[in-house]
Amino acid sequence: MPPPLPSSRSDCAQVQVTRLRAGALEPGAEPDYVALETPVALEFNGVSHATMLATPADLEDFAVGFSLSEGIIGGIGDVRGIDLLPQPDGIVVQVEISTACEVRLRSRRRAMAGRTGCGLCGVETLPEVLRPVAPVANPAPVSFQAVLAAMRDIRARQALHDITGATHAAGWAGAEGTVALVREDVGRHNALDKLVGALARQGVRAGDGILAVSSRASFEMVQKTAAAGVRVLAAVSAPTSLAIRLANDANVTLLGFLRGDDATLYSHPERIIT
Repeated sequence: MPPPLPSSRSDCAQVQVTRLRAGALEPGAEPDYVALETPVALEFNGVSHATMLATPADLEDFAVGFSLSEGIIGGIGDVRGIDLLPQPDGIVVQVEISTACEVRLRSRRRAMAGRTGCGLCGVETLPEVLRPVAPVANPAPVSFQAVLAAMRDIRARQALHDITGATHAAGWAGAEGTVALVREDVGRHNALDKLVGALARQGVRAGDGILAVSSRASFEMVQKTAAAGVRVLAAVSAPTSLAIRLANDANVTLLGFLRGDDATLYSHPERIIT
């Protein structure tokens, strides 16, 4: 039987399950824990913009990170306030942004209905998918040992995954590999948005460090990394072709299959020193 959950946890729930072991049903039900997955609607200055399925924790971070990654705001100073409004069927996150950002958002309006693991659902035009991202300016080298240390430390900090086995994690480490922040979510894009938002809200110079994710490296993950100004993205699994293309264009060093002491470099290998 799993230990009781701390009362402070709002990201998972207890359910009753029936086990099969060695192909046979065990008698009776027992408790287990699952990650919460909740519709989260983002509103900017009172206008609905996106609805995602996400784990209902660190939603202020999520709102800021999503806004930065999507180019809705230029920096944390463009956010005037964030309110969370629980509803019977989900949570509405109301974000108040500057007038200039609101005008820019209205000029490139899009409707977006997200589902778990989806980062581009509802984008109306191809240019919106491939919107330009400024190349990362930091050319400084990064130690491969630091990247390895960051990934190991992130895995050790996946508290929600340890309880439920159902979440992705995104973490940020300094250039020496020491992890400062980790965020988890049922969606890998959401986890990275939460992390980007947390970095911005805490005033961390994200560009000086390393991002590592417990997932594959899709195009959107590289796009969010570049938007945050981070020069290295390390992933446990494989990248996609479009992710590699963007990483090359955006001056992001992209590592995949980072497992044990091994990895595959897909872009800008000159930045990694061994």
